[in-house]
Amino acid sequence: MNHRFQCRCGTVQGQILHSQRGVRAVCYCGDCQAYAHVLGQAERVLDPLGGTDVVATQSSCVEFTSDTQALACLSLSPKGLLRWYARCCSTPIANTPRNWKIPYVGLVHTCLGQPEPMERSYPKVQMRAFTKNAKGRPPRADLLSGASGFAGLLLRLTAARLGGGYKATPFFDSEGLPAATVVVAERAAVEEARRATRS
Repeated sequence: MNHRFQCRCGTVQGQILHSQRGVRAVCYCGDCQAYAHVLGQAERVLDPLGGTDVVATQSSCVEFTSDTQALACLSLSPKGLLRWYARCCSTPIANTPRNWKIPYVGLVHTCLGQPEPMERSYPKVQMRAFTKNAKGRPPRADLLSGASGFAGLLLRLTAARLGGGYKATPFFDSEGLPAATVVVAERAAVEEARRATRS
């Protein structure tokens, strides 16, 4: 089964292949919370506890079906994760490591619920990460399902790393360079965003 996704205005569109292989998780880390504020999308991205709902999968399972000129890339620091979003409407799309040989991608729910609901392809939340940063006590996740799904994903990522499958990614070119110019957010903007997450 494939799952279609798009930004809020529909300019950036794509699909996740083999969506049943994805692992659904909620991340409460300070960086994910700050990123939502930097984009001005906190109300759309973060749940009441400050969590970001994502689907973790292999980068080769993601393909864009539209022009990607509106795809932009932001990082909160010179060595931080690459955070991909649609510049047309500031919709977060995905997060990837800087090293393309780690073929992991975490797709953000803000694009996965459009044009079809996440529940069509994904189960309830299977993992919750960095819960110490949550604004309250998050509910428990399905640990058995999460552990099993994550173990399978880890095996696929390792196989892609060793076999060269990591090269099949829409987020990097054939030389391993990001497909869009990486913009590092201004330190003052990030610090202001971090303060906003604590309010």
